[in-house]
Amino acid sequence: MIDLSNLNAPGWRRIVADLTAASGDERTFPNHLLAAMGQVAGARQAAMFVNTGAGQDPSDQPLATLVWPVGPTDGASPNDSLSEPIVMRSSAASAFGTGDTGVIGMGTDDGLYDDSHANGFALAVPVGTVATGDGESRPAFVVVLLLDNRSRGAMQSTIALVELLAGYAHLASTRSQLARMRSAGAALDLATRLIASINSATGFKGSTMQLVNDLCRHLKADRVAIGWRGGLAGAAPGGDELVSERDSTPVKVVALSDTEHVDRRMAMVRKLSAAMDECLDQDQPVVFPIPELGEHVDPALTQTVTHAHRELASSDANLKITSLPLRDGDESLGVLTIESAQVGQSIDVRTVELLQATMDLIAPVLRLRKSDDRPIPARMMDEVRKAGAWAVGPKHTLWKLLGIAVMVFALVVTFVSVPYRVEADVELRPIERRIVAVPFEGIVSEVMPIAKAGQKVVAGQLLVKFDTSDLELSAVEARQSISQAQSQAADAMRRGNGAEQQQAEAKVMQGQARLDLLNNRIASAQIRAPIDGTIIAGDLTERVGARLKIGEPLFEIAPLDSMRLIAKVADSDIGLVIRAMQDEGMVGSVATKAYPDRRFPLTVERIVPMAQAKDGKNTFLVHASLDESAAWMRPGMEGLAKLEVGDRTLLWIGSRRIVDKLRLWLWW
Repeated sequence: MIDLSNLNAPGWRRIVADLTAASGDERTFPNHLLAAMGQVAGARQAAMFVNTGAGQDPSDQPLATLVWPVGPTDGASPNDSLSEPIVMRSSAASAFGTGDTGVIGMGTDDGLYDDSHANGFALAVPVGTVATGDGESRPAFVVVLLLDNRSRGAMQSTIALVELLAGYAHLASTRSQLARMRSAGAALDLATRLIASINSATGFKGSTMQLVNDLCRHLKADRVAIGWRGGLAGAAPGGDELVSERDSTPVKVVALSDTEHVDRRMAMVRKLSAAMDECLDQDQPVVFPIPELGEHVDPALTQTVTHAHRELASSDANLKITSLPLRDGDESLGVLTIESAQVGQSIDVRTVELLQATMDLIAPVLRLRKSDDRPIPARMMDEVRKAGAWAVGPKHTLWKLLGIAVMVFALVVTFVSVPYRVEADVELRPIERRIVAVPFEGIVSEVMPIAKAGQKVVAGQLLVKFDTSDLELSAVEARQSISQAQSQAADAMRRGNGAEQQQAEAKVMQGQARLDLLNNRIASAQIRAPIDGTIIAGDLTERVGARLKIGEPLFEIAPLDSMRLIAKVADSDIGLVIRAMQDEGMVGSVATKAYPDRRFPLTVERIVPMAQAKDGKNTFLVHASLDESAAWMRPGMEGLAKLEVGDRTLLWIGSRRIVDKLRLWLWW
């Protein structure tokens, strides 16, 4: 036991200095505090306990986290190193419950300060406070000291000194909070300047280039690089689909300080990428050479794997490398690697912590810039993922959405019926069409100006004249022949010669028949329109004076105010059309190639029972009438007709042709 009767004694000053120096480090302060309390109290053993529950169940008893002094059993569990485990745990549980210092005599439970306790005392001192969920507070931990038997006055002095030392926990907590605030402030200041700098750049590549160049100048490093994990183009944070790929997704170097283009085929870039992968796999900062364990060194830094970093630094013995993961929440996005080869120039542990806090603020900004560089479909996929995470939860969101979509699709195609329409090529034809042909072999003498394709004509309107000069001469000869025969018949009748009279009358009748034929041809030499309509074919303008043969077509005339359709239905679809015609008739719609955006209703009239073979395919002609027509419709126009054959399910529509093929192939 240290003599502390004088508070200015060197021993006391040494303890106070030690606690004050360690109060800024949360990792080492509990060890120093426990050792100081054990030395001041002259304890046989001291242990620090944390509360694990309400203390009503044996499994909820306080647990020892530190034991002083550390003896030959170093490396064993602190709970296994307790010399009086039952008494020490009971004392700790009582202090956690009351929040006050307590003393329990070992061997009996009465007379706390009775000098008869030869086995000594267990002194339980609560240290620090933490807030509970109900708005109250409880001790952060309890230090239990095993003391030898001592007088009441000595015990009171020991309690006072130990409680005084326990007050240094508040100093340590305050200093830790102050250090965290300073670190957070410095990180926030650095992050603000860096974010403002990268926001002035264009795109993700420009932002990363600006960041590595600024950090290189700020840290006076030789090279700063950023690697980004592939497949993280800005997806929503927390997506388990991406987190599960962390071990299999390599890091790609996207930016090097003072380097415009990164060639990933270079050996240096490949080594740098391997070092980044090593840091990402461990998901913590990696420093090479590994720092020695000290009071302000995180033990995790001294236990990192640095094989790839050692390989990267193999070219320069003075090279020092620090790699920091770029994290957004619980997800690692990439790695920042800093290299410095200057003698005496290295990044200390506090700077590593500052940079890590800074990168934790900058990583979400880089992720946003990466997201802004993606195409619109990729952004839409992220929005779908976010909406799906709200609807079905954040775990396996895409798989859940895909399963729901497949289920809904299966239900829709199986049970939803829609009108099914058979498609067929169609051709427009006029309802009435007349062909005007050459009545006899002759020469065209005159063509009327109206006699051209596309002109409208009325019934009886003159179109063409043929040359009738030969016919008129023949008609004159026929009249003369008739007149002579009539004179012969009259003379034979005066002479009473009946036979000669009959022969003469026969010549008169023969001549009259020939004259009627000639007059008929002369009359038919004027070609007139048989019906009201439009000339849809024929133009004799260049054939005036030409001899035409009998029966040769001259014009085609048809009214264009009404049209009918001829649809060519495939052999595989004609059965549906026939059944629909038998059940309730058939309707449909047609669109022409001239105006594909306009639809016209139609009604099927009849089906030609004989198929037509063309180009190796059988088609049936289906005649239909237009319920509505347009003035621009012309004979010969082609289009596409869709004939409604009833409602069918989407599954039937999609599988009909495949099922029909299989039925034919599998038919015995």
